[in-house]
Amino acid sequence: MENKNITIDDLAGMVQKGFEETAKKDEVNERFDKIEDRLESIEKLILADHKRRIEKLEDEVKELRELLAVK
Repeated sequence: MENKNITIDDLAGMVQKGFEETAKKDEVNERFDKIEDRLESIEKLILADHKRRIEKLEDEVKELRELLAVK
């Protein structure tokens, strides 16, 4: 292997590039966190709506059973 002399400027550039890459990863992680939060909110809304609809259907079935039992 050939020895390569690295200057302080070269080393500084390498370190700076490493920090830039880390910053990009942090930005991506933040965006994924925001997306995850939004998906959780959507999931909660959907589940709440489904719960309300199921309860309404259960009430309607109960009413139908009572009507049929009367006849």
